[in-house]
Amino acid sequence: MFAKIRAIASYLPPTIESNSEIVDGRFIKKIGVKSRHIVTNESAGDLALNAAEKLFAEYDIDRHETDFILLCTQHPDYQMPHTAAQIQSRLGLKKSVGSMDIALGCSGYVYGLAVAKSFIETGLAKKILFLTSSVYTKYINVNDTSTRPLFGDGATATWLEGSDKESLKAFVFGSDGSRYDKLIIPVGGSKFPPRDNPEVFSTDDNKNYRSNYEVFMDGMAITYFTLREIPKLVDDVLTAANLTRTDLDYCIFHQANKFMMTYLRDKAGLNEVPFHNDITDTGNIVSGSVPLAIEQVVKSHGAKDLKNVMLAGFGVGLSWAGCIADLSGIKEQING
Repeated sequence: MFAKIRAIASYLPPTIESNSEIVDGRFIKKIGVKSRHIVTNESAGDLALNAAEKLFAEYDIDRHETDFILLCTQHPDYQMPHTAAQIQSRLGLKKSVGSMDIALGCSGYVYGLAVAKSFIETGLAKKILFLTSSVYTKYINVNDTSTRPLFGDGATATWLEGSDKESLKAFVFGSDGSRYDKLIIPVGGSKFPPRDNPEVFSTDDNKNYRSNYEVFMDGMAITYFTLREIPKLVDDVLTAANLTRTDLDYCIFHQANKFMMTYLRDKAGLNEVPFHNDITDTGNIVSGSVPLAIEQVVKSHGAKDLKNVMLAGFGVGLSWAGCIADLSGIKEQING
């Protein structure tokens, strides 16, 4: 028994923020993000719940067949308990459903696929609801114009089940925790708990304003990291799968920004491979960027020819992961 992706659905909150109100046109053209969906009062759990409901409705999936819920988010609804357990109850699922949060960011979707694959292929679960949810804008200062235009909010739901054909393979992972502080919320965790650390605001050299409870990103360091590590990841995944670049039907990578992805594609030698690079109306939704991109590609081009697709995620941690996925079994919407 192997694991396969059967369906993917996404949910973007209805409030839209235009980048033209924040930065000039040159910056928008560089990053490739014109607007983003942002939360108002919604939590990560709320977005994930809506994505799950869309999945069940659009693909006529029986929710009661769910064996396990995986939720990838860095912003759980509460410090404790884990949010995936609450989703089990809110979806009205049986109590025998397992649930687990995965506290990963940009690489989280590929890591989550590996976890789901392990559960299904060892017989621990038969049908898994894998959710991602990002509410980064709750943690970005409205006056941080270096970071705010890049990130949007959103959630995705992926349904995985058994198959007689291997569809997810050649997983490669990596971590560089020595650079943890390049994308970070410095205060608020157990290292520096809220009760002992007052909120302090500061302005950087580029006049970006933020507090120690909000996202700090060293954009140049993240770009260098990506261009240094991900071309090697591409080579390693191809080696593990015994494939060459000409064997690839598509590359669907974490959608960071247009500038970075264009350079990464060139440096990784993927200019001749179909390559998704479009976050015009969504921005970077972190762990949801890969499944959202898959959904977009399938809707635009169909799934039947997507047999050797390289998936890759990379970012906060610093962390990265890649694999080869056969997406040709993804179903078209039954009710859409």
